[in-house]
Amino acid sequence: MHAPDGFINAPVSAAAGLVAAGAIAVSLRGARRELDEATAPLAGLVAAFIFAVQMLNFPVAAGTSGHLLGGALAAILVGPFTGVLCVSVVLLMQAVLFADGGLTALGVNITDMAIVTTVVAYALFRGLVTVLPRTRRSVTVASFVAALVSVPASALVFTLLYAVGGTADVSIGKVATAMVGVHVLIGIGEAVITALTVGAVIAVRPDLVHGARGLKQRLKLRVNGELVDAPQAAPEPAPAAARSSRTVWITGLAASLVLAGFVSFYASADPDGLEKVATDHGIDQKAEEHAIADSPLADYGVEDVDDARLSGGLAGVIGVGVTVVAGTGVFWAVRRRRTGDAADAVSPADTSV
Repeated sequence: MHAPDGFINAPVSAAAGLVAAGAIAVSLRGARRELDEATAPLAGLVAAFIFAVQMLNFPVAAGTSGHLLGGALAAILVGPFTGVLCVSVVLLMQAVLFADGGLTALGVNITDMAIVTTVVAYALFRGLVTVLPRTRRSVTVASFVAALVSVPASALVFTLLYAVGGTADVSIGKVATAMVGVHVLIGIGEAVITALTVGAVIAVRPDLVHGARGLKQRLKLRVNGELVDAPQAAPEPAPAAARSSRTVWITGLAASLVLAGFVSFYASADPDGLEKVATDHGIDQKAEEHAIADSPLADYGVEDVDDARLSGGLAGVIGVGVTVVAGTGVFWAVRRRRTGDAADAVSPADTSV
C-alpha cells in the first residue's frame, strides 16, 4: 500500500507529514516507557522482520497481491508507541534506499501504514484480551482479529485522504469499495502472519510479548466466605536460555535474512492492492517518478547484478541489515534517554547516606 508521489496533492501530503511527525514525536516519548534492556534490541529486530516479510507479496485475487503492513504485529510484540516507530523506520528505509513509496508521500504512508494500523489494531487487541479468557491462546486470537481489521481500516483512511487531496478525477465511492474490498482479503493474510508470529514468540518467550504482559490470572482462595487473591509464590529462577533474549534475536534475524534473501524471490509479481486499484481507475497516470529512481537498490535489486535471484536476494539482505541497525540504534537511544531521565530525577538528597 505504498503510495507513490503524485497520488495525493502537496497540501494534503504536507498535512499528513505534520501528522506523522507529531505522532513520531509522541511515540518517541511513549516508547521510553515500553522499552527495556530486553525489548530494545527486539524492537530493532521487529522492524527488520517487518521489512523482510513486506517483500513477500502473496496472491489474494486474480491479478492482485498483498503484503504485510506490520502495525498490528509491532504493536502487540513491542507496544503501540514502539510499534509506530518500527513501521516508520521500515517505511523510511524503503523510501530512501529502495525507491518504494514516494518521498513527498512519506507522511501519507506513515500516517496510513504505521499510525492507523497500530492504533486500530492495538485498541481492538486490548479490548479483546480484556473480555477473552486470560490465556496465551486468547492473545493469539486477539492478534488475528486485530491484524485483520487494521488493514481495511488503513485502506479506508487512504481513501479519505484521496477524497480530500486526490489528483485524479475518479469516483471516490468506487475507489473506496475497491480499496476496502481487496484489503479485507489482504487483511486475512496479515492476520495469519501476525497470529503465527505472535504465537511463536509466546511459545518460547511470553515475557517478551508486550501484549501478553499481565495476563496471568491470580489464584483465588475463599476466606470467611469471600474470594481473595492467593499470595504469589516467589518465581523460580528461569534457566539461562530463557533469561537471555539472544537466542530469540538470533533466530529472528536469521529468519528475516532467509525470507528477504531467498524466499522473496518466489513472492507474487502481481501488483498489490493499491497498485491494482490505481491501475483499474486511472489513478496511476498521476504517479510521479521517484526522486531516487536511479538508486543502486531501486526496486529491490542491486545495480549491475544481472542474475535476478542474486540481485533481489542481495537487496533483501542489505535491507534487513540496514533496517536492524537503524532500528536498534533508534531504540537503544530511546532506552538510554529513559535511563538518563531517571538518573536526572534522583536528587542529591536521595543519594546521601
